[in-house]
Amino acid sequence: MEGRPQNERELALRAQRGDARAYEELVRPHQEIAFRVAYVITRNTADAEDATQDGLVKAWRALGRFRTSEPMRPWLLQIVANEARNRRRSAGRREQLALRAANVSGEAAPSPEDATLDADERARLLAALEQLPDDARQVLACRYLLQLSEEETAAALDIARGTVKSRSARALERLRETYQ
Repeated sequence: MEGRPQNERELALRAQRGDARAYEELVRPHQEIAFRVAYVITRNTADAEDATQDGLVKAWRALGRFRTSEPMRPWLLQIVANEARNRRRSAGRREQLALRAANVSGEAAPSPEDATLDADERARLLAALEQLPDDARQVLACRYLLQLSEEETAAALDIARGTVKSRSARALERLRETYQ
């Protein structure tokens, strides 16, 4: 039916038959979060962009193995996260965490004083987050900064869902100790 948005399963089936436009439409809603996941892992904008692009290409090539009964987002995030981990391992970079996340809201703009205080508080929190080990920092960034579900975090970081829960709890405790 023309003009009716297709659901994810229909798009996936079309894409599996080689329809590149269907694939573009299928992954478009997930590209920004895929970049953010890659950035959390690589900690570098250029590497995150490359990992996202390479992950999307690999996902296109592997689309025949995608189960259309499953949601696309966790599957896609896992592929992109694997690419990001590969880049991080090969590059061996240890840059400071600076998340590329624009927080857009419909609320009134804060006063300059509040904005300054919020920026200082955010800087303190990011500095405390930076002090955490990689596994702890990554799980907190995925869960709370990127607002991924436990399932999506587990897929993106290639760990069990229970591991997401336990790492989150331990990381939050460490963050509380460091942040105070």
